[in-house]
Amino acid sequence: MNILYLTFYFEPDLGPGATRNTSLVNELASQLAPSDSIHVLTTHPNRYSAYHPPAASHEEWYHGGATITIHRVNVLAHKSSFIGQLIAFYTYYRHVRQLTKDQQYDLVVASSSRLFTAFLGARISRQKNIALFLDIRDIFRETILEVLNRRRFNWPVTRLADRMLRPIEQYTFGYARHINLVSRGFTDYFKPFVQATYSYYTHGIDELFIKLPLSEKRTDCTVKTILYAGNIGEGQGLDVIIPQAAQQLGDGYRFVIIGDGSTRSKLEKAIRLNAIPNIEWRPPTSRANLIAAYQMADYLFVHLNDLEAFKRVIPSKLVEYGATDMPIIAGVSGYAAAFINKYIPNTIVFRPGDVAGFVRKLRETPYVTQPRHQFVRQFQRQTINAALARQIRQVLKTVRRTDLSGIHDKRSA
Repeated sequence: MNILYLTFYFEPDLGPGATRNTSLVNELASQLAPSDSIHVLTTHPNRYSAYHPPAASHEEWYHGGATITIHRVNVLAHKSSFIGQLIAFYTYYRHVRQLTKDQQYDLVVASSSRLFTAFLGARISRQKNIALFLDIRDIFRETILEVLNRRRFNWPVTRLADRMLRPIEQYTFGYARHINLVSRGFTDYFKPFVQATYSYYTHGIDELFIKLPLSEKRTDCTVKTILYAGNIGEGQGLDVIIPQAAQQLGDGYRFVIIGDGSTRSKLEKAIRLNAIPNIEWRPPTSRANLIAAYQMADYLFVHLNDLEAFKRVIPSKLVEYGATDMPIIAGVSGYAAAFINKYIPNTIVFRPGDVAGFVRKLRETPYVTQPRHQFVRQFQRQTINAALARQIRQVLKTVRRTDLSGIHDKRSA
């Protein structure tokens, strides 16, 4: 069996998409036979303009099981702007179409947060008349329409975007044989697509973070460090919460922000205009280097902008942070808040954008560290990947049975 695996992000790039897909491809290969193959079509590292580790355009991996062939496409350095990302994706789309034109596959697997990689998977699957397996990490249409409204684009622009994206979404999701949703909060949105079967394998904790040592007690520390590590984009809304919170908390707290993204300039402008001294920004770094920053922090911070679409999601950072014993500060609502309440103890939860609520809860909550052993056991990436890979294999078995029944039908005819 030959599987085409589409993902815009793949290691050594950073981000949850790259980590999730690299580890899943390796796990899937280990569960397949040496006669099987996985063809990964991805991009050279491009998630952050300040982080470009070297990566080969063509690689072959073999760690037992199926052979993994990787092709990386060079795309425009987009700096996370919307137009730049569209151009980058079009480059990826064009190269993938060319690379797959004369290839035969039994299944297409597409992992997507911005819809278009999933759409590309649907195009190839439909044209080659093969099954499609989607791993959906976000709901792009709903999110982008809310962002356009928040930026006060006039009604015709938002309406046009909806009229363009809705048929793309229906074309894509309406063909999938199986759809994995990274959050159960997405369930209602996908009810119209009844032809697909569904699973809910969420974000996972990497071994790197599972092995983190417990925090050292720093009772004599006069300044508490609040760490945010990840994307600085419209979805995170850091510019509406961190500058104001840092001012109100004063000298007893220090924010450290590690990352980059489309709204970094807005955040830097707010910090500069208000001359806020207790915020430090650092560029993106490798996951291994991130460990040192985690160990120096007192609190781990995550925040989502106050949009209806974000009430469905589970931020991948929540799961990663949950591997530590440090208190987590989470400005989230909806399904993410329910997820925390059910699975992640020692978390301070406040409404997105609520600076006063954040500051008040932080000051009122005694500082404690608490290992989350049960959470780590349940959400380690190895366990989740093994189950998700088995789900992909189950779809492959269905494809194989369908092919065999077609052969028998032809023979009987």
